[in-house]
Amino acid sequence: MIFDNLKIFSQNVCKNAFIINTILETYSHFDVILLQEPPWSIIHTISNSTYCEEEALVGSPNHPNWLSFARLPINQSDCPRVMAYVNIRLSSFCFSLRKDIINHKDILLISFFSNNICLFVMNIYFNSSHSALKYLKDTEVNINNLLIMTGDFNIRD
Repeated sequence: MIFDNLKIFSQNVCKNAFIINTILETYSHFDVILLQEPPWSIIHTISNSTYCEEEALVGSPNHPNWLSFARLPINQSDCPRVMAYVNIRLSSFCFSLRKDIINHKDILLISFFSNNICLFVMNIYFNSSHSALKYLKDTEVNINNLLIMTGDFNIRD
């Protein structure tokens, strides 16, 4: 099974695109990269035919050898603080962002299939107000086959 040998790297990148690009270029021996505090910036402006105004296309660094997973921001103040990259060589395992189960800017849940079993990987960013922790406590989501839950745990106790 894949999860016996799954190599996962996790790091807070402090909104630094250079760090992400370096990780994506040099950490190709990893299968999954989980990042906290990725940078979100305007990539391009797009014309809006309805309002005759331009809208900003916001994104984070991409790389041809990695599939990126992140919740799309609703606006600039809603940018996700977690992101995942999956090595392209694992694309046959059908990795998927699972907003249908958890839809929070500080929690990322991705699933994949191995031997007809749905497995999960969770990436969490805990801010000073502990919104992710409160969300997990309040929703009481039961996720079977959670392989790893990791991230930037800024909780002091």
